[in-house]
Amino acid sequence: MIRVGLGYDKHLLTEGRKLLLGGVELPFEKGEAGHSDGDVLLHAITDALLGASGLGDIGSYFPPNEPQWKDADSAMLLQKCWSDVKNTGWNLVNLDCVIALEKPKFLPYRERVCQSIAKILTVEPNQIFCKAKTGEKSGEIGEGKAVEVWSVCLLEK
Repeated sequence: MIRVGLGYDKHLLTEGRKLLLGGVELPFEKGEAGHSDGDVLLHAITDALLGASGLGDIGSYFPPNEPQWKDADSAMLLQKCWSDVKNTGWNLVNLDCVIALEKPKFLPYRERVCQSIAKILTVEPNQIFCKAKTGEKSGEIGEGKAVEVWSVCLLEK
């Protein structure tokens, strides 16, 4: 059996926060506003994996109104969910992600981010791919006010 999962997340960018993508801090003057550490890439991946497996979504696992998840490490949240997905018999075939971000440029960090995600999920780096698109100076993304991510996974049992 195979299943596809789609994950999405978007966060405003704000001063005084770290810009985290896939568990890697990118040097930038703004970071994601969010209840947890704000790593939109890991949040979208978590939702893709949970959706494909039928186990729920990140909000049902870690409700944003619960104080215990304030500033939580998104890598730890993903590991918890991935453990549950694997325990129901699913294996990851591949994961493909699109990051919408005007600045900073993502390409210099891509390999490190893909390797970080592979390490978090304990899979091979060639199972993970991330690419970025700008907002072409248009909308919240293009104006540097937000970052958003779409993630698609293929699971097999």
